[in-house]
Amino acid sequence: MTSNLDAFVWIWLPNCSEPVVAGKINFQQGKYHFIYAKSYLQNQNAISLSPIELPLQGSTFEPEGINEIHSCLRDAAPDAWGRRVLHYKYSQQNFNEVDYMLLSSSNRIGALDFQQSNQTYTARDSSVVQLEDLLQAAQLIEARLPLPPELDHALLHGTSVGGARPKALIGDKHKQYIAKFSSSTDHYDIVKAEYVAMKLAQLADIDVANVELKRSLAKDILLVERFDRIIQGDFIERRLILSGLSLLKLNEMEARYASYPQLAEVIRHNLPNAESSLHELFRRIVFNILIGNTDDHARNHAAFWNGITLTLTPAYDICPQNRTGQIASQAMNLEGKQGNHSTLVNALSICHLFMLEPLEAKDIIHKLISVINDNWVNVCNEAELSKNERDNLWQRAVFNPYCFDNWM
Repeated sequence: MTSNLDAFVWIWLPNCSEPVVAGKINFQQGKYHFIYAKSYLQNQNAISLSPIELPLQGSTFEPEGINEIHSCLRDAAPDAWGRRVLHYKYSQQNFNEVDYMLLSSSNRIGALDFQQSNQTYTARDSSVVQLEDLLQAAQLIEARLPLPPELDHALLHGTSVGGARPKALIGDKHKQYIAKFSSSTDHYDIVKAEYVAMKLAQLADIDVANVELKRSLAKDILLVERFDRIIQGDFIERRLILSGLSLLKLNEMEARYASYPQLAEVIRHNLPNAESSLHELFRRIVFNILIGNTDDHARNHAAFWNGITLTLTPAYDICPQNRTGQIASQAMNLEGKQGNHSTLVNALSICHLFMLEPLEAKDIIHKLISVINDNWVNVCNEAELSKNERDNLWQRAVFNPYCFDNWM
């Protein structure tokens, strides 16, 4: 298969049931440039794809720095798992970034899609699939085994989802979900651990995506309700989302440089409800430290963009990370008095960046500690997490003694 050097970007505008052409990606001189379509610029309802990277104007945009493609466009492309599925399906293809966009599912996170045509929109993977088929297909792909013809229709449904773990997009006219599957490489019950963490976050009054546990083919499946989809009578509205990585104008190679103080600065200058959003982000930071979620990288934070305002999305991908030692650090740099160490003292040292006084921040921390401590057993029982699995998480990931180091 021949690689593609350009693609048209289609967008679902707010409150619209059908997409329109927003612009074109074109590869030249080692980078993917973007230009808005003239018809889109003349559309009175048009919005920018990103107020930070791609303001609504007629010039050609070249990615800055070492970026090969604008991060807000990369947000809509497949991630590690989706790319693995595509390599499985198109084993002879030498992929570039546009190929990943054009060969993956059209039902992707956010409100963008990519097409070879600027005249006709054709959705990929419009078929309805069963959860069992998706799970079985994911297991075969992980094992690098051939996929029988009856499961081929399920393959594309996992190609447009972010992250490295096996998952797929499912839903009907009532609700849309991300289905997360267990992996053969899991060293602990990650599916149930994430369910427990998300439920505890919800009890702690953190704005978090709704989750459900299902079981199929003797496997646990986590269903995460999609917040980028809104049921609007007879159609499903798609909401444009910008990841923390694109808000910071960074790419995958630069993700290690992303920090919470930088994200807080973006929120202060770009969100109308900055103070409440900063308080919410601080709660999420502290909760991650207490629950042992050290995978809080910049793609695991995001904001809705409606062309007028940015607002934080609900929290997602909160999962205790199993560890044997004590010392840990967060994926996004805290830049506190203890550097990036995952301690409450370190989080408290940067509370002023989140428009919090130390006493206010301490109150948030104590409340989060109480919620986790008071509800841990009940939520684990709800998830039917075995005693062995609980013991592997408690005071290793969750409430690891290191996070309380020097805490009063």
